[in-house]
Amino acid sequence: DEHLLVINKPAGLVVHPAAGNRDSTLLNALLHHSPDLATIPRAGIVHRIDKDTTGLLVVAKTLKAHASLVDQLQEKTAFREYEAIVQGVMTGGGVVDEPIGRHPSQRTRQAVSHSGKPAVTHYRLIERFRAHTHIRVQLETGRTHQIRVHMAYIQYPLLGDPTYGGRLRLPKGATAELIEALRQFKRQALHARKLGVQHPESGEYCQWESPLPDDFKAMITVLRADAADA
Repeated sequence: DEHLLVINKPAGLVVHPAAGNRDSTLLNALLHHSPDLATIPRAGIVHRIDKDTTGLLVVAKTLKAHASLVDQLQEKTAFREYEAIVQGVMTGGGVVDEPIGRHPSQRTRQAVSHSGKPAVTHYRLIERFRAHTHIRVQLETGRTHQIRVHMAYIQYPLLGDPTYGGRLRLPKGATAELIEALRQFKRQALHARKLGVQHPESGEYCQWESPLPDDFKAMITVLRADAADA
């Protein structure tokens, strides 16, 4: 509407211009689509998801909406739910409450660090496979790479994560189809599924949902078939 824009971001799209990626970003696309956003800080972008994470982002189209959304994110009243596939078989859901800061030696990475900022991630099981788990994740905070860092910290790194995923784990007796699918999945299996905010003008609660992308759905299908064969 005239206050908010909700975007379903594809994999491979960077949100903010940065070194090495100045032009082909969501911010550039927003300014091309809606030149008026030039008057809003960061073209109305109030939160970000990583380049190869898919799913929902909300953008403010007015200064009032921008102030409202920033406040909701800071007060932790905005609702953000993700789905992910992790390596390893989880026994149940839980909470990771560990501060996150920049990695001490690898500047492009984040890490659990006692000098970092507070970060809280809640996760619940959706489906277990032979060597992987499909989970639902809710964020209380929005630190850079938060879900990826927290899941790796508890020894369940995201499938396909090139930065935090570690070595690819293949289930014993995996089918050729599964091995090929796992090797071909080149991004973190993470999707911003649901997003909810209080509308900055009407005050009513609005929630959006984005279907899982095709590569994520295909991966679940292959994992499910492998589990059925076990």
